[in-house]
Amino acid sequence: MKQPYVINIDVSILDDLRHRLAMTRWTNDINNDNWKTGTNTTYLKELCYYWLHDFDWKKNEAFLNSFSHFKTAIDNEGIHFIHEKGKGKTSVPLLLIHGYPDSFMRFLKVIPLLVAPDDDGFSFDVVVPSIPGYGFSDIPTSPGMNPKRIASLFAKLMTEELGYSSFIVHGGDWGSTIAEQIAVNNSQILKGIHLTDIPWRHLFSISPDALTASEKKYVQTGQQWSQTEGGYAVIQSTKPQSLAYGLNDSPVGLAAWLIEKFFSWSGCDGKLENTFTKDELLTNLTIYWATQTITSAVRLYYEAAVSIQQEEKSMEIKKVEVPTGVAIFPQDVVPAPREFAERLFNVQQWTEMPRGGHFTAMEQPDLFAGDVRKFAKLLSVG
Repeated sequence: MKQPYVINIDVSILDDLRHRLAMTRWTNDINNDNWKTGTNTTYLKELCYYWLHDFDWKKNEAFLNSFSHFKTAIDNEGIHFIHEKGKGKTSVPLLLIHGYPDSFMRFLKVIPLLVAPDDDGFSFDVVVPSIPGYGFSDIPTSPGMNPKRIASLFAKLMTEELGYSSFIVHGGDWGSTIAEQIAVNNSQILKGIHLTDIPWRHLFSISPDALTASEKKYVQTGQQWSQTEGGYAVIQSTKPQSLAYGLNDSPVGLAAWLIEKFFSWSGCDGKLENTFTKDELLTNLTIYWATQTITSAVRLYYEAAVSIQQEEKSMEIKKVEVPTGVAIFPQDVVPAPREFAERLFNVQQWTEMPRGGHFTAMEQPDLFAGDVRKFAKLLSVG
């Protein structure tokens, strides 16, 4: 049974964090103003100086606690989630699933937009869980916490714990893969799926001979991106534990590893704070640091790779027949063409956004919320 949950990071953890920041042993950087070789040292020093001297965790913690947080046990796994009821005459359940390297924070800007009624009195009951091993959900203690397993837990959260007979699910990054797995294995409980990217594992899953010209270009772009930007995923999919020791021990190392993705994957146009404030970046980082979830977060890549090798390698792709809406943001990692998405999903709404990147709900909350609302009303679920 769900219980109210209050975020309260112990002062001793914050004191230790500040001590480690003050004792950082910095490295050199050469000709890296464009972040080509990784996180730029000048900006990282600026951010970490702010983290040490000016960042007020308790102020940001109070903001986080302004939302309705809960925790429950599902199949013996502790799941943290936000549950905000809609304020309209008609409210549709909406499950929002985050990805990496963000957290439930991805959706905080859109929750007020989605629970508010429109002119027709239509709103959403919004549920935002933390993926197991992320944020304030429990850290898995045994192997097998892969996207299929997480999908099962979230399906039970919505139906058995919260009592919804059906709902809409949105996902981006890992959230898109988890949403797809809910649709593949529990399609009867879904009204629709909304995605901001197509699950990454499908990128190389179709024979090149069967691809259209735009799909071939998409695959080629994906291959190029994997060569220049995908090293993090290879490490996290193969040797996550070796990486995690350093990230769990050094807040500067953790910051460097995570914020580089916010820089590279967002629509920040070469300046991180065009899109994210220092407080947003550091609140997300402090959640990872205080909960010591970076190890379990990167391990998800390994668990997914093992799952694909063991269970899905010889399986045919199952097209999802649940009605699907896709919002493509132009500065996302590798935006998929519609015909590729239609091989995999029953695409009923396709939106090509004018701006924005991978962290869509954080970057462009109005565009994101508007597209989700438009899709829900298209389904006539109101």
